[in-house]
Amino acid sequence: MSNKITILILAFILVLSCKKEAPILLSSKEFSEEFSGDCKGEDCAKVTVDYIKIQGNKEIVDKINFTIGNSIIYFLKPDDEKNIKATVISEAANLFITRSENDKKEFPEMNSYVAELSVSNSYMSSNILSVKTEFYNYIGGAHGNRITDFLNFDPKTGNLLRIGMLVKDRKVFTEFVETLFRVDNNIPPNDSINSTGFWFDNDTFNLPNSIGFSEEGMVIFYNSYLVNSYANGPVEFTIPWETASPYLNIK
Repeated sequence: MSNKITILILAFILVLSCKKEAPILLSSKEFSEEFSGDCKGEDCAKVTVDYIKIQGNKEIVDKINFTIGNSIIYFLKPDDEKNIKATVISEAANLFITRSENDKKEFPEMNSYVAELSVSNSYMSSNILSVKTEFYNYIGGAHGNRITDFLNFDPKTGNLLRIGMLVKDRKVFTEFVETLFRVDNNIPPNDSINSTGFWFDNDTFNLPNSIGFSEEGMVIFYNSYLVNSYANGPVEFTIPWETASPYLNIK
């Protein structure tokens, strides 16, 4: 009898152990929504949103989906309302359209506002989920604005991973990326980082906020205006996995 109980206990422990070690499988579902208000005709304010919702363990994916939704809502809000807490995407889109319609009543000659948002799965492994966000808007002026960013998550917890959590030593990693940046942009090692026309603050190389992952490796992305002019466009390069791995806490 005691042997049977022992076997049952061991089997129960084994099941618990397997459950604990089992990888959390995440999948994504695509959505596309368009908002244009009550305006009629071609020159109407419009918001188009293509995004994903992560599916899997509810506690984990709720965190991830909330962060993704919050990034969309944040982008749609004007600068003076960035501190307003997130509600839902449709409300933020309709507020964007209403703001355009109100501004157009005051300035009839202006073009209506436009916002286009795309959120896609850039990379997924057992240790990291990297989501790419691409935002474009036109809210007056000579041209629109484009922003690319990455949201990196721990798929085991749903928590957002900041750069300090992704790399072993930020200072060492920054120096490593600067070396690659100089090679990629033909900047001699002993010359100023701004010697070829870049705009790094205080003439000191800095990592961008927009760092993500793809099948090829680690993506370093500087949006327009961050280190150079809008006309020159963003600066982007990918560090192959085998090159980046020694500096990373994840695989």
